[in-house]
Amino acid sequence: MRTLIDLSLPIQSTPSEATPVTVATLEHHEAPGVFGLSPHDFPDGMGISNEQISLTTHTGTHMDAPLHYGPFSEGRPARKITDIPLSWCYNRGVRLDVRHRGPGEEISAADLKEAVASAGTELAPLDIVLIWTGCDRLWGSERYLTDYPGLGRDAVAYLVEQGVRIIGVDTWGLDRPVEAMLRDYRATGDHSYLWPAHLYGREREYCQLEKLANLHLLPASFGFQVLCFPVSIAGVGAAWTRVVAVVEQD
Repeated sequence: MRTLIDLSLPIQSTPSEATPVTVATLEHHEAPGVFGLSPHDFPDGMGISNEQISLTTHTGTHMDAPLHYGPFSEGRPARKITDIPLSWCYNRGVRLDVRHRGPGEEISAADLKEAVASAGTELAPLDIVLIWTGCDRLWGSERYLTDYPGLGRDAVAYLVEQGVRIIGVDTWGLDRPVEAMLRDYRATGDHSYLWPAHLYGREREYCQLEKLANLHLLPASFGFQVLCFPVSIAGVGAAWTRVVAVVEQD
């Protein structure tokens, strides 16, 4: 039996988004006038609706391409979202449990190695790694923006060195919360506190899936496939993505 598990959050206006989402709707009863027609020209007086949406490419569940991290990656012009190979976006998924890490803490390479061992598997090239913090439970509140752990540079490097090209997380961002990074940078003047997970993508290319959800619904840490095809938007470094796990069970 095949089961599909939605690992995505909806695009909506919520306290959990740092930027607002606005939707202007052309209602069914208004639509005829757009074409110079009358409601009487349509069954029930209703035309076809439409919506115009204002949002960022980082709203809702989305994929970050290397261009988001900087103009160059691995010494070459960084890939845009339309440059990401489709072969990266449909592969075995591996869920790594780091729920012991608290808000503002850094998830280290040692944490991930321990999680891989606990999962009872080994990472393989092109595995899609899903970092399970459990913080998607905060979706809908302002705490979603601030109360989560984030990956350190060494953690990202460890995954990429295993051949992983897509790293997903069930939090607002892959790095620690913005407030935590800025606090430590201002206290020390150490630039390495600023977006280390993202900026590693200038050295080695990889993609992020941010704002995942429902990782607790996966029946195991591996043994499933992940589909995560981003919307094809020309010239940008991120795009909205419907992320789905495919579980095959006897």
